[in-house]
Amino acid sequence: ALDELKRQAAQGEVVHNDDTSMRVLSLDRDADISPERTGVFTSGLVWIYQERRIALFFTGCKHAGENLAEVLKQRSPDLPPAIQMCDALSRNVPKLTETLVANCNAHGRRNFVKVTASFPGECRFVLETLGEVYGYEEQARAMSAEERLHFHQAHSGPVMETLHTWCTVQFEERKVEPNSGLGQAISYLLKHWEKLTLFLRAAGAPIDNNLVERALKKAILHRKNSLFYKTRKGAQMGDLFMSLIHTCELNEVNAFDYLTELLRHPEGLKQNPSEWMPWNYRDTLARLAAAA
Repeated sequence: ALDELKRQAAQGEVVHNDDTSMRVLSLDRDADISPERTGVFTSGLVWIYQERRIALFFTGCKHAGENLAEVLKQRSPDLPPAIQMCDALSRNVPKLTETLVANCNAHGRRNFVKVTASFPGECRFVLETLGEVYGYEEQARAMSAEERLHFHQAHSGPVMETLHTWCTVQFEERKVEPNSGLGQAISYLLKHWEKLTLFLRAAGAPIDNNLVERALKKAILHRKNSLFYKTRKGAQMGDLFMSLIHTCELNEVNAFDYLTELLRHPEGLKQNPSEWMPWNYRDTLARLAAAA
């Protein structure tokens, strides 16, 4: 079932990805990973495929971009590059596989929240401007990808242009010290502007990376409760169950019932795994009952 989820996810239109730290006590090193790299991570990938959401988790030495590259190896060559939403860290982007990269506006907003106490007037303007864009995003939630794109271009486009002009003026007229907290927050927006505004140019491009941030809370909760995995195999089992269970949650399916039915029908699952996905396994059960 997990292999089939990966195969279907690789055909998706949009992917969100990010990392969180993890601890594995006895972790054998990946052959293709530099021995100087000592960090251990759980990468979260949430794919959107035909309006369904698929969550995948990977624990080990590889970063989110490397794990994403492994999944993309199963992508059909006939499909266009997937839209990838991540923060601005280079390790989140696959090195040898082309994706259409968007950056997270929530990360840009967070930089201003941190310095609000020192620059209340300026930060209030930025936060209210981004808040207006998020208001339009809420209104566009039920629209198709193309309708949402045209809606944002008409409503959010002028708002974002006003924000870009304001940010540029702060430096050109030397109203803000570049090394200050506010200056660094503005620099982040200007440096990543093209990727932050992809939602104004590409149909289906997300506005932020909150979808995978929420998914990674599963791994963070496990880390707080259990502290660590013992071995790589244990980490793989954790990834397997987190992937299946959170995919069920994202598609409003009872995870306990789903896992129970997978165990009850092992041969059918092996023969036709695509018929035993969280969104269609009930149809498969009904068909089997009718045949019986």
